[in-house]
Amino acid sequence: MKINNKTVREYLEDREYEFLCSRASKSRETKGRKRYEEPCELRTEFQRDKDRILHSKAFRRLKHKTQVFFSPYDDHFRTRMTHTLEVSQIARTIARALRLNEDLTEAIALGHDLGHTPFGHSGERVLNELMQGGYKHNFQSVRVVEFIEDLNLTPETIDGIKNHSYSFMPSTLEGQTVRIADKIAYINHDIQDAIRAKILSPEDIPKQSADYFSTTNHIRLNKLINDIVETSFEKDKILMSDECFKQFVFLRNWMFEHVYDNSPAKAEEDKAQNVIKRLFEYYVGELKFLYPHSDINEIKRTVCDYVSGMTDRYVLIKFEENFLPKPLIQKNNDEFLYKLALMNGLKK
Repeated sequence: MKINNKTVREYLEDREYEFLCSRASKSRETKGRKRYEEPCELRTEFQRDKDRILHSKAFRRLKHKTQVFFSPYDDHFRTRMTHTLEVSQIARTIARALRLNEDLTEAIALGHDLGHTPFGHSGERVLNELMQGGYKHNFQSVRVVEFIEDLNLTPETIDGIKNHSYSFMPSTLEGQTVRIADKIAYINHDIQDAIRAKILSPEDIPKQSADYFSTTNHIRLNKLINDIVETSFEKDKILMSDECFKQFVFLRNWMFEHVYDNSPAKAEEDKAQNVIKRLFEYYVGELKFLYPHSDINEIKRTVCDYVSGMTDRYVLIKFEENFLPKPLIQKNNDEFLYKLALMNGLKK
């Protein structure tokens, strides 16, 4: 479709140069894709990335993956998908205010947690112990989009997904925006969920944090977002002011002490980790039998791809099928495991 000899995409790309700041990523300046594709007439390259992630199977599975609380019956607790959507909303608000590329920001935000395991970070810790070289969900997110689902994304989106964790730094301001939005999103919604679970009450929040941020979720969030926008405006880095960062780190450390590392939220962690470990070992044994001429690390890589992609409820279904006595029933098949075996080059 063309209007006055220009496609809609070309008009959108022109508008980026008119509106976005000089430091923003421009769709027309992308480094391209591993496999060349003809440009879309309606969408920029970063809009295409966003759409591909949104339509991926890995994204759909996030709705049944743990954020902090394992398999909650209450539908109002966050899941990995609702966390992702909240990160996207916060990151887009910051990007829009700073005149960054909102489409690239959203693509990175939607893809940043695709590699998360069932049962949240407890599942990640198990796979980190079982895999040679360890396991990091941000690297697995890249593996999901590059290899398992082969979305052929732009390098700018992949860079933001890979480097959203604390010990990494994205090369674009859009990626840095998602990185900081991820942190403020989970601290804020995990406080809200912990109060809902009666692990915390609003009165438990330290006075220092209550005085600086408030005990009200939207007021705290608004203060953090405004501080980031004001501090980062026309800067080469996305950051908080020194005082806000100090207060945020204090609150984050308090959350680790009272919720993440030492609360009823962790009461079932050992059981969850045992489920993942037992299943991992079971499938390694299966593939060693079926592909006896394959390297053990290639087999473990294949099983890791399979188990890490499972939802909380699916991993429990597979555990029940393989380890609990039962009448003869129709099993859920493992054909995707064997598809991954072929993709990873295992040898019979």
